[in-house]
Amino acid sequence: MMSQRLILRYFNVFILSFIVMGCTSKPIKQANQVEVAQGKFITLPQPAQYGNDLSLSQLISVEFQGKKQQLPVQLQLTGNDLVLAGFASWGSRLLSLDYDGLTLDTYVMAGLSDTLPPPEQVLFNVMITLWPMEAWQTSLDNIGWKLSESDNHRVLVDESGKTVLDIRYDSIANKFDGDILLTSPHLGYVIKIKTFSHS
Repeated sequence: MMSQRLILRYFNVFILSFIVMGCTSKPIKQANQVEVAQGKFITLPQPAQYGNDLSLSQLISVEFQGKKQQLPVQLQLTGNDLVLAGFASWGSRLLSLDYDGLTLDTYVMAGLSDTLPPPEQVLFNVMITLWPMEAWQTSLDNIGWKLSESDNHRVLVDESGKTVLDIRYDSIANKFDGDILLTSPHLGYVIKIKTFSHS
């Protein structure tokens, strides 16, 4: 789930990344939490709760107010060590994170922190679609939210029962087949995740 402010960051990514291309920034260490609503944070599941090692290449596309932007991402999961990186179309690394189950070491190219989505937000979108339901149970219970699953569909609702995120798969049995669509009914954005390769 992204706020409107985070959505707008997606749409400015490529313009400002050209301006600061080549700049560097120091990694930031932080707790394994992500903001899912104003002032509300959720603890991310352990990487190993996915159940297997994973190597993944995806394209995340965001549509909002008639505009569309894309962010190619790569994820590598080995045991309880997870590395995720997002790239510009020319191949430069724009953002990345390392997650060991306790802390997140995040990096955003210098000058783009107000333009790019936070790396932990990108990871949240990937994990909420791919990690097993039971991996989310405790974290969601702690904030009164619920994640349900039926057919090729997941729904994340808040403590008042309002749909926060509607997630649709071509095949929930094989989440890497076809596109994954994440829709926020009240914020009006759609995220499409297309998997290019996985092993």
